[in-house]
Amino acid sequence: MTERIVSVDALDVRFPTSRHRDGSDAMNPFPDYSAAYVVLRTSAGAEGHGFVFTVGRGTEIQVAALRTLAGMVVGRSVEELVADPGAMARRLIGDSQIRWLGPEKGVVHMAAGGLVNAVWDLAARRAGKPLWKLLADLTPEQVVAQIDFRYLRDALTPDEALELLRAAAGGRAERERLLLADGYPAYTTTPGWLGYDDEKLARLCKEAVADGYDLIKLKVGGDLADDVRRLGIARQAVGSQVRIAVDANQIWGVHDAIDWMRELSVFDPYWIEEPTSPDDVLGHAAVRRALPPIKVATGEHVHNAVMFKQLLQAGAVDVVQIDACRVGGVNENLAVLLLAAKFGVPVCPHAGGVGLCELVQHLAMFDYVAVSGTTEDRYIEYVDHLHEHFADPVRIRGGRYLAPAAAGMSAEMVPAALEAYRFPDGPQWATTAPA
Repeated sequence: MTERIVSVDALDVRFPTSRHRDGSDAMNPFPDYSAAYVVLRTSAGAEGHGFVFTVGRGTEIQVAALRTLAGMVVGRSVEELVADPGAMARRLIGDSQIRWLGPEKGVVHMAAGGLVNAVWDLAARRAGKPLWKLLADLTPEQVVAQIDFRYLRDALTPDEALELLRAAAGGRAERERLLLADGYPAYTTTPGWLGYDDEKLARLCKEAVADGYDLIKLKVGGDLADDVRRLGIARQAVGSQVRIAVDANQIWGVHDAIDWMRELSVFDPYWIEEPTSPDDVLGHAAVRRALPPIKVATGEHVHNAVMFKQLLQAGAVDVVQIDACRVGGVNENLAVLLLAAKFGVPVCPHAGGVGLCELVQHLAMFDYVAVSGTTEDRYIEYVDHLHEHFADPVRIRGGRYLAPAAAGMSAEMVPAALEAYRFPDGPQWATTAPA
């Protein structure tokens, strides 16, 4: 009998991180890190896990979008789904009625990505491999077949993508060996949340350096005098040899971003992240032209591969920041990785929220092994929040991510977390109002 998807469960899971200002920044002062969590169940009892990251209110809308799309997955042959997740991604994203609500952006597109990621988790589990390894073991032709090039061919053709992947094939085995032995570089945002007091900032900065990190990130954009004080504290704590990146979380207009960062330039910031609206390609280009040698980084709120294409074509970014729960999931992120490789721009994934570290490590490690072939000036973001709620949490040693060994995409939350933090009736929320 053919194994099929028999159900798709979508859950609203929220963590009260706002209580201690964990995750706080200029745009999101009191976030409750949350997930619209999805589980695919098959007729043989197998499961695939995925989620869409959110920060509290509105998660119920994301859950509703997942449930709306679920009907396009239930009843499908598991063998067909895992053999070609790209075909399902194109069905979900290209549906003529659902597409009207995007197209390819917003709640519905993120829901499609959550389901796509769950299919890849199921595929990796069936193959008995962590996702990074499953992807790295694909042939260049198989990788290219997973990508929709319709809107990308003016910047990256399938033949160019094949050439990039084939060029990287020669050293793939050695890079995989090094990845397993040494891990992948990480940077940490743990010290830098805007709601932390000065003592906590200084202490966490020193701890980060002691733990092996050579890049930390601070949130900025709330108040210029506060930012000058906080960067001074951080620079004194870490010394001149550790890189400090800053992140404005879209709070500024273009001219504000330029003026503010000129004031902060005395502290030698490595990059300014999300200096303005994530939709403003030309604005990012203007900021980049005005602020060398400060790099411009963005991507966690970029809707789709087309916008990444434009940012790269316009020379608007120095650092591409993919997010495993943004764009259309794994398939569209494969396209972004190849676009970045074509333009020679390093990828430093966003991974601040609940579960984002667990998921995006797989994409960065695949990029190293099979696409870019390097970790130079490349880092995966790390934050030490909420990993205990996952069945296969990230492992960090000496400021580096250790490669996941368990089969899947590391997306599965433990049942106790789902029970305790389900919203609005889980025990953690029964007597606590959201921020």
